[in-house]
Amino acid sequence: MAQSIVNEVVNKTVNEAATESVQEFAGFAANPAPLLVAQYERIAQQEMQALPFYHPAMPIVAECTLFEGQWLGCVLTPWMLSVVVLPGPDQLWPVRGSSDRLALQLPCGNMTFMVGELPESGQLLACSLMSPLEPHLGAGEGRALVSSALKMLLSLPVQQGEGGVDLGRRRLFGGRKS
Repeated sequence: MAQSIVNEVVNKTVNEAATESVQEFAGFAANPAPLLVAQYERIAQQEMQALPFYHPAMPIVAECTLFEGQWLGCVLTPWMLSVVVLPGPDQLWPVRGSSDRLALQLPCGNMTFMVGELPESGQLLACSLMSPLEPHLGAGEGRALVSSALKMLLSLPVQQGEGGVDLGRRRLFGGRKS
């Protein structure tokens, strides 16, 4: 993922960096999606249910896939939809300051992530796609949104070629015969 890091904001001075020992944490050998679901379920029960934007009918869903050696995923909760990045198998990530920002280049384009932390999985990178959730969004639509968002993250951007496309009615229905 080091190749994908476009820009990293560093909040430490040179003196602090020189005196602090470098801390790292190991990646996940297996897909962390079940661990994310369990943690967000506890957060939902203990901290989020009383909030006015909490969507009680929305399930907690997480899907992750390996991308460039890291776990890239989407997480849906009753209060948000986010993209997450966690260290993959055999990866060592440095411990970063909470709320530091990193810009990552994904196939779909550049995205800015914030360093966050969960009690059991430790630090992760998160980028909010929707917070709070749209009130009319149903549980089935939410589940489908997770899968679709993950596919879109790994999709190459679509760009129109130089010649352009003529979508006029006459062009569509009036093609010449050879």
